[in-house]
Amino acid sequence: MFSHIRTSKENKEVVTRLTNKLNLGTENIIARIALTYSLSLGEQMDLTKMKDSGGKSYSKAVLFGEYIDYYIGLTAVHYNVHASHSDLPKFIKMHIDVGLNLLINELEASGVDGFDFLAGKIEQGVSIK
Repeated sequence: MFSHIRTSKENKEVVTRLTNKLNLGTENIIARIALTYSLSLGEQMDLTKMKDSGGKSYSKAVLFGEYIDYYIGLTAVHYNVHASHSDLPKFIKMHIDVGLNLLINELEASGVDGFDFLAGKIEQGVSIK
C-alpha cells in the first residue's frame, strides 16, 4: 500500500485556488472531489503520461480520512484490479491531477460562483443516472 499521494507541481496552486473559490474547507476535500470527478468521466489513465510529483503532498489518512476504503475501492473497480495493486496510487494521483485541471478550467469558464458550479455538476450527474 502507499503512504502519500503528491499532485503535480502545476496543481499545487490549482488546489489552493479551488479551495478558495469553492469554500468547502481544507484542500483534501477538493482533492477528493477532483479524484471522483475524474473517475466519473470513465477514462482510464495511461501511466506513461503521469506528470511530476512536485506539488501538494497528502498522507493517505489526510487525503481520504475515514473513507479510504471507498476511494480505494472506487479506483480499483474502475481499473478492474485488486485494492492492493501496485499501480493504484499512480492511478489515484493521475485522476486527482486530471480532476483538478478539469475543475479549475470549467469553473473559470462558467462565470458562476463555486456553490452554483458544484450544484450544477451534482444536478447534471443525478440527471444522467
